[in-house]
Amino acid sequence: MAASQNPEQILPEEEWPEELQIPEHAAPLAAPQQPAGAYVNWLFVDLNSYFASVEQQVRPELRGRPVGVVPMMADTTCCIAASYEAKAFGVRTGTIVADAKRMCPEIVLVEGRHEIYTEYHHRIVEAVESCLPVTAVLSIDEMACRLMGRERPLLAAMELGRKVKARILERVGPIMRSSVGLATNRYLAKVASDMEKPNGLVALPLDILPEALGQLTLRDLPGIGAKTEKRLNEKGIATMGQLLALTCEQAGELWGSVWGERLWHWLQGEDFDMAETEHLKSISHSHVLAPEMRTAEKAWAVAHKLLHKAAMRLRASGLWASSIGLAVGFAVPRGEKAPVSRFGVPTRGWHDEIKLSECQDNPTLIAALSRLWASRPAGGDYEQPYFIGVQLNGLVPDRLHSLNLFDAMDGEQSRARLLKAMDELNNKYGLSTLAPATMLSAYKAAPTRIAFHSIPDLF
Repeated sequence: MAASQNPEQILPEEEWPEELQIPEHAAPLAAPQQPAGAYVNWLFVDLNSYFASVEQQVRPELRGRPVGVVPMMADTTCCIAASYEAKAFGVRTGTIVADAKRMCPEIVLVEGRHEIYTEYHHRIVEAVESCLPVTAVLSIDEMACRLMGRERPLLAAMELGRKVKARILERVGPIMRSSVGLATNRYLAKVASDMEKPNGLVALPLDILPEALGQLTLRDLPGIGAKTEKRLNEKGIATMGQLLALTCEQAGELWGSVWGERLWHWLQGEDFDMAETEHLKSISHSHVLAPEMRTAEKAWAVAHKLLHKAAMRLRASGLWASSIGLAVGFAVPRGEKAPVSRFGVPTRGWHDEIKLSECQDNPTLIAALSRLWASRPAGGDYEQPYFIGVQLNGLVPDRLHSLNLFDAMDGEQSRARLLKAMDELNNKYGLSTLAPATMLSAYKAAPTRIAFHSIPDLF
């Protein structure tokens, strides 16, 4: 892949407008009784500093040196990964490059090569599957394996965890360290994998669960970020002890959704089939435009491409969107009273969202995006778009999709088959193989990038 000077920026959820974020709504299944004793049901594999580790594996001259992986060579962008040598200086994912250079003057910046990260991902999956089947690939650097029969006793599971870690080093490379977590459910196995990094192996069987969880902070739990922690603090929950003391009903009331009840069951160690309750709640892509791309025509082409990618992911996941959101940041001259974005650009922001009948086809989504684009503000402060974000919200899985009058018509069925064929060709030969002409001018300006939560095969 040729190096790009205008890559897509993968922004964390908290950088998106609140109106484009949605709550969890999936309902829990009944949880089976767990047997007492030192047994576990899940093994969770988390590669350490994945993008940076791959670079150090491929380029031996980077080993032992602080490395930051960046989307483009610019001080205003941010690190998308940092090696542990760089993390020792405080550099983290999301650190602005200019700050990273001040914190770690010896840092080596490397432009991300996502085709290599995808190749290594598949090699890692193969290495893990030489030990036991992978039940779920959760991101490019995380996967979970359900344990069965004689794999479940703690000592056997620990030995299997050591075998998985060794097999990755042996078959993928000596720099590819991983942390393995073992627990009675997949959520706690993820928690365990985060407790000892790098190169950790941690188990959370039921008999030590309350004591082990009590030593964590709220932010150590997946799904609790800065904004959620603040809301919990405002409701009187500041420690893990206070959270663990809640009843299931209180947890549900605290979150105001079924997510609180699900979390309560998981923290008790209960296991149930997460595949039946979990699906993506939103799909988003965003891009920071290079200066030469900051015109209405070129920004629209980028928005169109972002939607094209999001729609492919939507269909690949068997999901239907019930709303679409568009966010645009407009650059304004320095010196004006305007907030400065995390990319160092004085900006005025705008966003809007419209409801849809549940859909997954390009024509409907493009028509909705066109309506949003036409409604963006006009005037002197809104002539230079520098940031574009497209988000599909209110996602519904196939099994819950409500058919409408037109879903059963022959034309609709034919269109679905056509979209499937187009997606297969684009996945095999590249995103622009079959695409709307209006987005092609943005193809090189907004190359595909892999977020950590992406499905690697898709791109």
